[in-house]
Amino acid sequence: MALFCIQRYGGEDEQDEEVEAEDRARLLLERLQQQAKARELKKQREEQSQGREGAGLSPGGEPEGKGRRKRESEEQPSALRRKKLKTKQQPRSSSEERASTEEAAGGSSPTKKKKANRRKSKVQQERTEADSEEDIKQENINNFKNKSHKRKKTDEETQGDETGEKESSEKAEGNQTAKEELPLVASGEEADCPPSSMMIIGDYDAKPVQKVQPFLPQWLAEPKRVQKRIRDNLCPIGDVPGIHPRLLKKLQMNGIDSFFPVQAEVIPAILQSASNGYLMGRGGYRPKDICVSAPTGSGKTLSFVIPIVQVLLDRVVCHVRALVVLPTKELAQQVSKVFNVYTDGTGLKVALITGQKSFAKEQEMLVQKKVTGYCSLADIVVATPGRLTDHINQTPGFSLTQLRFLIVDEADRMIDDMHQNCLNQIVKAAFQGQNDSGSNMLFQRTKPGPVTAASSCSPQIPLQKLLFSATLTQDPEKLQQLDLFQPRLFTSVYSEKNRDGTETEQETNHKYTLPEGLSQCYVPCDLNSKPLLLLYFMLTMKFTRVLCFTNSREASHRLFLLVQAFGGITVAEFSSRLPPNERRRTMKEFEQGKIQLLISTDATARGIDVKGVNYVINYDAPQFIRTYIHRVGRTARAGEAGVAFSLVLRIQERRFLRMLRDAGIQDIKKHPVKGNSLKPLVEQYEGALCKLEKTVKNERAQKRA
Repeated sequence: MALFCIQRYGGEDEQDEEVEAEDRARLLLERLQQQAKARELKKQREEQSQGREGAGLSPGGEPEGKGRRKRESEEQPSALRRKKLKTKQQPRSSSEERASTEEAAGGSSPTKKKKANRRKSKVQQERTEADSEEDIKQENINNFKNKSHKRKKTDEETQGDETGEKESSEKAEGNQTAKEELPLVASGEEADCPPSSMMIIGDYDAKPVQKVQPFLPQWLAEPKRVQKRIRDNLCPIGDVPGIHPRLLKKLQMNGIDSFFPVQAEVIPAILQSASNGYLMGRGGYRPKDICVSAPTGSGKTLSFVIPIVQVLLDRVVCHVRALVVLPTKELAQQVSKVFNVYTDGTGLKVALITGQKSFAKEQEMLVQKKVTGYCSLADIVVATPGRLTDHINQTPGFSLTQLRFLIVDEADRMIDDMHQNCLNQIVKAAFQGQNDSGSNMLFQRTKPGPVTAASSCSPQIPLQKLLFSATLTQDPEKLQQLDLFQPRLFTSVYSEKNRDGTETEQETNHKYTLPEGLSQCYVPCDLNSKPLLLLYFMLTMKFTRVLCFTNSREASHRLFLLVQAFGGITVAEFSSRLPPNERRRTMKEFEQGKIQLLISTDATARGIDVKGVNYVINYDAPQFIRTYIHRVGRTARAGEAGVAFSLVLRIQERRFLRMLRDAGIQDIKKHPVKGNSLKPLVEQYEGALCKLEKTVKNERAQKRA
């Protein structure tokens, strides 16, 4: 055992340091002697136990030879004690002589006396600290039984420089306690103490942590389950009750003979909520809001188009009765096309507001000024949030006071973008008072509240919210922002029947569902081999109709230029950096099969129905699970088959798999590609990199000019 203490005193000379070093050495010597004495006592105890086993007991009750050993052991400590006292007194006398000579040389100045007293107190403090550390170790060994006694003993030992008789008595007490403690230590080594008698400071028992189960509202905890297997659960359109014959004819003209499971469940629910027209709901009460969470490509768009068109068929005065809010322009165009197909010949008017036309032209599509005031020109408005907010604030005569249906498609993204305050502005505009002379005061809408006789005396148009998404959140705190009224949830978590007839439910903690015909793979790679892997899939594996996703516009543009420079592949890019006309033309050529590789940002990942996509390649691994769900959902739509590949850097592999596992996605396979397969492409790829560098430099020069 070694003890090293380094302390520095400002303004002291080398002699003071030597004195302190001698005091430390003396303390170290005392401790080593105590340890040696303890070892000797332990040996004596072992010899006594051996003698007790071999010899009988004396008439006095003691074993033979014990008295002799006892006398020898008493003589040995006394001799050792005398030696210690001599060695102790010698260094102390030398230190006192040095202190006296210093005082004589420097005079009886009080500062030097204070320094000497300070040195003595420091030495005493070191002795007390060393002894207290030793006592703490002994207390841990003896289960803290002699804690109070030892503290008293250490206090007595550190009271300063006293007479030799006191020191010898304290040493005798220390020897006696060491004799009492050593048998306990030996017995503790021979037989383990029971765990209950040992107390370890800072230790804790490993207890199983009970997982906290989330408490969900009843409509989230007990949703209406929708079958996920599309092909096995098709429902003929004639079996769905309540659909207007004119719309059945339109469906058959468009080649639709059966509804998907989501459509078969949601269409009757919306029609039932509007069974009394578009005024109050059943029994005069407000209709319940509806939330739908189903995989991509399961027919969510048609499930709200059909009932809304049917409810508005008998309208007399043109007002904005239905408002569809979507996050992207392309998705809004797609929904607008579906509405135009089923409103053709009905007299209903659909307006598309996405900012692709000038603000004045969109105003002309929405309202018309007459002598009696403004009148609406649209029954159904399909809009993006930003442009819709502009028209609410700046277009005179644009009113939502007669709004009956508020449809929010891709609702999770709308909830995430609540900082734009779009939905709050829509609801506020829907409950504004009439500005005209009171012609419509009979149907003036008030904010919903408790049902009373006064609130039920006049008919009102309720505002019903319909939310649709493939990744609808189940966080009640986020859904509370939408202010839903007694909502009903339709979700694709379903139960399957075993052979014995019992039902086995899927885990309801799986947040998202994927199309049934989707196969998922991921390719571990490094950063330099990602372009080569894409070229390998297109040229060697002969992939066709591939939709490739990147994380940014710049990445998609560079990858497009690189593949174009490599040659042999008909490629195009699709991002917000292109004008709308060019994007529409590119999408049309891709659907016709003229383009084999479409490199895109997440602009096409949200809800857009791109026909005929055989493969989806995540060139850049998605950072969020919802982005992954929407990307891979561009293939395997409407019950068809599709494959999704994700190029994952090895440093991202663990996080990527954990993200999928947390979302309940377990069936993704690892698809490694050997480096030898990429070697034939390396030479041509290096030439393409040189071309890419020149092209990027030229583009930068053009921008500066």
